[in-house]
Formats: sequence, structure tokens, C-alpha cells
Amino acid sequence: MPGTSSTQLFFACTQYAAATITAAIKAGLFGPRADHRRVLVVSDTSASPELGTPLDAMPGFARLRPEYDEVRSWNEFIRPFHPAGWAPREQDASLWQRAVRDAWDLGDGPVEIACESIQANPSQAVATIFGDSPVHVYADGLMSYGPTRTKLDPLIGSRVERLLHLDLVPGLKPLLLTEFGVEAEIIPSDVFVEVLAEIGDAAADTGTFAERPALLLGQYLSVLGILTVREEEELHVRMLRGAVERGHRHIVFKPHPSAPAQWSLLLEQEAERLGAELTVRSEPVLAEVLYQRLKPALVVACFSTALFTAATFYGLPVARAGTDLLLDRLTPYQNSNRVPVTIVDALLPPLEENRPHQPDERLADLIGAVGFAMQPQIYPGLRPVAERYLARHLTPRTLKYFKRRRLTTLALPGGVPAQLAFIPRNATVRRMARRARSLKKATLG
Repeated sequence: MPGTSSTQLFFACTQYAAATITAAIKAGLFGPRADHRRVLVVSDTSASPELGTPLDAMPGFARLRPEYDEVRSWNEFIRPFHPAGWAPREQDASLWQRAVRDAWDLGDGPVEIACESIQANPSQAVATIFGDSPVHVYADGLMSYGPTRTKLDPLIGSRVERLLHLDLVPGLKPLLLTEFGVEAEIIPSDVFVEVLAEIGDAAADTGTFAERPALLLGQYLSVLGILTVREEEELHVRMLRGAVERGHRHIVFKPHPSAPAQWSLLLEQEAERLGAELTVRSEPVLAEVLYQRLKPALVVACFSTALFTAATFYGLPVARAGTDLLLDRLTPYQNSNRVPVTIVDALLPPLEENRPHQPDERLADLIGAVGFAMQPQIYPGLRPVAERYLARHLTPRTLKYFKRRRLTTLALPGGVPAQLAFIPRNATVRRMARRARSLKKATLG
């Protein structure tokens, strides 16, 4: 576009991400429209992108399109490579930059990049290709409150100018990228909700119910290796039973877009047994669209960010299910899902307890302690926060957010004392303990 001073490349892998960055643009966080050529670059990082619906073909995308001069596909550009696994060799970065500029007619002018998870591809690949460009990272979920997943190359991290994020947990500041002094900037909630409303207006009919239904959200945790397929199906059944026990007879289940269709069979059988009416919404539609259309009486999920958009932006009742299991299962301790699960567990009521819930009032300190335990080398300055929190507030309830072995390794309060640390690994001591237990049982028997 002649006359513009620079090109802004906005990368998005999901419709939720596209809505987030579009809200930032509408809020004026990327400057006047006339000063820039704006290109939305869509990608699909799912295991089989060829089987899914491209972001720019989903219902409601037309409402986002006017904010951009062009829409490009990263999947098409790098085909046959997969966008989640491909990155250029550093010595080839300049060649790839020329290829991108030629393919998308970017010319030789300056380029700015706005992308999601900078620790992973395709964001890291793009940041490498445009090695001299400023980077704006935007976060569309609870992971922004946690530590950077891995130690980031300073040649990339030092170029990040800001972290744009939604105010999902008011009062809690993101930890992501603070090791580079990156400042967080909030995307106005009202603008984001307006963008979601535009998408919702263009979505297909979601049906009507005699009363406000309970909405269950699936997350496809088995593909992440956190749960087995059977355990995830049982988690969905647990959500259904909990909703019915709370008095809901109309249930809507929104599975993860990549989840197998047969997963709903067990849920349908259980709904029939319980006398509940189950509707499965498997089409690619945002949970927030269902909030607008259905106005659910309850939203249930494990640790989905959508729980907080429901509670914070729409004022809907929410409940969590399965967080205890996930806190125990997440491996390694540095797993980037740990902070989202911790936040949900600490703040939101469990589905099985239909009574007032007291959220953790020390959330910022808790997340600081968990963040340090996850990435002590990246955030050494958080050690005093972790020591203070663990020394004062470690209880049977809060211990589930940590691992004894991890606390011991980091010499933090709550770990096994140094003089006893050898016991769990000492075969002789374990054998003697088993023999003592056997003798005790024989005596009592």
C-alpha cells in the first residue's frame, strides 16, 4: 500500500487469538490505521491442519476482516512444513525474509510483528526471520500470568516491546517476559467484548432451551499427555453429573474442536441415565459466542481460560472440575499449564461443592512462588517471594501447588530436611519400612 510508513504483521492461530489482537487494534494500541499496512497472518498448529477449518473461513471472521488490508496463510507459505515444528536455520533467516517480502509484496520498508507464544513456533520462527523487527507479544489466556516457558534467546527477548493481555484476573500482573523488563499493557475489556459480540452476531443459530442450560467445556487434555483418553472421558462425565446434581437438566457440551466425535457417546449415555437433556455443539464456535446466545446458568471446565472470560467479562457462574488431578499429573513441574491450573484451582469454586467459595487472597504471592519453583534460573529474583510464601502459608491445601522433591531441590521451606533427603532413595531403609509395616499388620491381625 503506497504511502504507508511500515507494515504490521499480526499472527494468529485461533479465532480467539484473532479476536484478541483485533480488539487491541480497535483500541488504538497499534497506532492510526493510515500509518500502517496491516496484514493478518493466520496459521493452524493442530496435529492435522488439513482436516480443520481455516481461521479465516470460520463463522464470524468476516467481522474481523475490515481491520486488515490483507490476510495471508502461514501454513500455505511454508508448506509442506508444519507451522508448529518448523523454524529456519539462523544462517538462512535473511533468505527467508526476502522470500516472505517477495511473496507478500512487503517491499523493503520496516516491519513490526505482533504474535502469540514467543517461546514456540510459528512466533519464534517469524521473530528469527525478521531479526531486526520490533516484536509485540499478545497473550490470550491464563499462561501470561506464568513464567516464560523456556529460557528465551536474548536476541529475541530483548526485542519484545510489550506484552498485551486481557485483564482476566483483575489485580494480577503477568509474569511472562518480565525477565527482559517487558511491560504489560491491558487490552480494554469492553472493546474485546464488543469484538466477540460482532463474531457472535454472525454465528449460526445455537438453538433455544426451556431454561438456561449448564455449559460444559472440553479441552482435549489427553492429546497433551496429561490424562489418558479414558480419564478425560470420565472427567466429562464427572462434569455432567456435577451439573445435574446442582439441579440442571438442560446440558450443553462443547468439545474441543480437535476431539474425536465418539467421545460424546459416553456422555450421551450418562445423560440418558440421569434423565438430562444433552446437546453437543461440535461446530467451530467460540465459547464466548455461546455465552452471548445461551446465557448459561453455569459454565463448567477444568482449567480453561474461558472460565475467566465467563466470570470476568460476562458475569456468569462458573465451576471447576479435575484441577486436583491435573496438579498431581502435570510433568515436569515446569509444565506451562501449571500456573493456569493453579489460578483456576485457587480462585474458582469446585463443581462438587455447591456453596460459597473463598478464593485465595494471596494469589499474587502464590503465583510468584510457583513461578520461581518452575523457572528458578530465569526468575532468581522471586526466591524471597517463594521463601516468604512457603514459610507462612504452606498448608495441606496449598501444598498441592508444589512438589516436595522440587522444594527440596531448591532448598525452599516445605522440602524434606537435608539430613533426611536420602531416605526416599535408600533401598535398605525402604525395605526395612516395608518389613516393619508387615510385622505390624501380622501382630494386629
